Amino acid sequence: MTAPFVDIHTHCPTGRGIELRAAGIHPWEAGTQPDEAAMQALEAELAQGDVQAVGEIGLDFVRGSSQRLRDAQIALFRAQLELACRRELPVVLHCVRAFEETMRMLREQEPRAVIFHGFIGSPEQARRAAEWGYYLSFGERTFASPRTVEALKGTPLQHLFFETDESPAPVDRIYLRAAAAMGLDIETLRRAVFENYERIFIHG
Repeated sequence: MTAPFVDIHTHCPTGRGIELRAAGIHPWEAGTQPDEAAMQALEAELAQGDVQAVGEIGLDFVRGSSQRLRDAQIALFRAQLELACRRELPVVLHCVRAFEETMRMLREQEPRAVIFHGFIGSPEQARRAAEWGYYLSFGERTFASPRTVEALKGTPLQHLFFETDESPAPVDRIYLRAAAAMGLDIETLRRAVFENYERIFIHG
């Protein structure tokens, strides 16, 4: 039986394959509204029981260039990690120019599973994240950066996901490009990613 395609993070649902259902407060929203009210709304949404992960959450130190905004992002991220741990839910991360701080905070909280969405970091960062048992998701932007393609090629299959994010490209095209870059056939890739999905969201 052919494994379904998994799109671990999309803003353009198609209804084809598996598309993760996540809810969270994006770091760009930190400090723009009362975070306590936003957290209460998120808790209410998670209580309904049809959300699979808390996300996308995290840190963006390009958008949060001032110390005030960074502190607001860190506080919001910490609160959502605590919520994810309490609910025993995986997290889907937004991490831009904040890898070290993100890793430090993850070691403090240790959510059930961690997925770095839209990973565009270095091969060394990818290696470190995988060593900690985290998952890396790659999308259309991956192929614009030779460094990120190297990170993709070095990521073990058991730590890998793919996504469309905001791209109109179908997820199967991203799988095809990734398979070509990694020197794998697409069925091997489909099966490996689906097994990762099962491990976290079905058997986990």
